[in-house]
Amino acid sequence: MAHLFTPTKLGAYTLSHRVVLAPMTRLRTIQPGDIPSPMMADFYGQRASAGGLEIVEGVSISVTARSYLGAASFYHDGQAAGWRAIADAVHAKGGRVFMQLIHGGRQSHVDMTGGVAPVAPSVVPFEGVALTKDGFVPVSPHRALGIDEIPGIVEEFRVAAQRALDAGFDGVELHGANGYLVDQFIQDGTNKRTDAYGGPIENRVRFLREVLEALISVWGADRVGVRISPSGEWGGISDSNPEATFSHVAKVLDAYRIAYLHVIEPRVKGDDTLHEGNAPVAAKYLREHFTGPIIAAGGFDGESAEAIVASGEADLVAFGRHFSSNPDLPYRLKHKLPLTPYVRAAFWGGDEKHYSDFPVHQSNSQAAMSL
Repeated sequence: MAHLFTPTKLGAYTLSHRVVLAPMTRLRTIQPGDIPSPMMADFYGQRASAGGLEIVEGVSISVTARSYLGAASFYHDGQAAGWRAIADAVHAKGGRVFMQLIHGGRQSHVDMTGGVAPVAPSVVPFEGVALTKDGFVPVSPHRALGIDEIPGIVEEFRVAAQRALDAGFDGVELHGANGYLVDQFIQDGTNKRTDAYGGPIENRVRFLREVLEALISVWGADRVGVRISPSGEWGGISDSNPEATFSHVAKVLDAYRIAYLHVIEPRVKGDDTLHEGNAPVAAKYLREHFTGPIIAAGGFDGESAEAIVASGEADLVAFGRHFSSNPDLPYRLKHKLPLTPYVRAAFWGGDEKHYSDFPVHQSNSQAAMSL
């Protein structure tokens, strides 16, 4: 692990190692008013390490942006204390924490959006699900955003970014992946607009640029990251030429000199199966277009993470599944210790069981999770 455990610069910060906690939708925001629960502070605090980075799961920027019951959100002042507790828990271990901001777009249901139809760049029916009080149900029919409505959503992103800053976070990540609203604008399978936000890729990235500029206006470019998922299929997403589309996206983001580009590799399609025939996207074509730090995510173990960092194709690696059940994952990877198996049945919703009750390795008793 000679490369994975070396310091690196990430925007405004210097990290002591390159193992990142990936954003995971764990659906533990179970208190009234969508207030982050104390067990969420426990979860993130347990996984913090000195000089390490955590990215908090997709945080909806408004009621109408929500997709899943119990998912994180930050749209009113009453949620601030819960989020500050999470930031404080990470900082107590010497870690850094970014908040991932999201709008679900068409991946939603009227029970989650306050009774209004979900929105999207265009109306393109698909078979998706949202999580409501009745469980996972088919999404509600969506409608196309009017061009006059788009500035209001951009402003919701800006306000959420300000809330994250006020709550003590270290930065924000824009969720531009997995078929949610930003991704829906980028990819031509979901964006059929003929106005300034549709057609050629220069227009389809306009919404991404406007949201990114709103986040930068609050944080500065060196404390903002963006996550994308070239070749992703979740949410019925598609593009006629993903390599050209996301090469352009990478060039656009590079010009802003943001803190990092977070890339979901195409090897994982939403289950535990690795599709090894798909080479890591960062290695294929994004590295030549983005000169800043790249975080790779998707199906990595310790050896493959070390390999991609050693190759220079990525600078850091984000882990989700293995981090869910190994709060001291960096320590275990560095010392090549056995990993506790994750519990897939507890990924989405529940209580502390198989969430914040996983122990650290018996050889790692330091409260600050020494490496």
